[in-house]
Amino acid sequence: MTISMHSASVPIFVRQLGAMLKWLDKAEAHAAAKKFDPAVYLQARLAPDMLPFIAQIRIASDAAKGCVARLAGVEPPKFEDNETSLAELRERIQKTIDYVQSVPADAVDGSEEREIVLPMRTRDPLHFKGEFFLKHWALPNFFFHCTTTYALLRHNGVDLGKQDFLNVG
Repeated sequence: MTISMHSASVPIFVRQLGAMLKWLDKAEAHAAAKKFDPAVYLQARLAPDMLPFIAQIRIASDAAKGCVARLAGVEPPKFEDNETSLAELRERIQKTIDYVQSVPADAVDGSEEREIVLPMRTRDPLHFKGEFFLKHWALPNFFFHCTTTYALLRHNGVDLGKQDFLNVG
């Protein structure tokens, strides 16, 4: 049996985004236990020149919805990037899950050779074929920002482990 473009994308995004929802729950519980405002997490960084925690979640969300939309040959939905709390980040993640699950499998399957044009902010657009885009751009980019989100929470004392990242148990 061959693997489909849908099965190689949507369930992966949904599972990891679901893990992120659980991380936010643990972050909120950690803040409550330590008696600090969970908004502290929003601007957390590991280095001065990196994007903050809030941007990591936004970019992971954009990577997932953008990938599935482009593979399906449709324009990705635009979110406002105006979240200011963990609750609003949860809503964004859930909207992303709902969107990627709403795209029919048959719209994504067969997109291996679809021309994907990815607009860039500071340079010319990038051009990919669908399978290459999924394997070598979208999934690595998504997991980079998920991993950074996880690392920021761990760095700030949230009790997360490998099983939390892998969303098992």
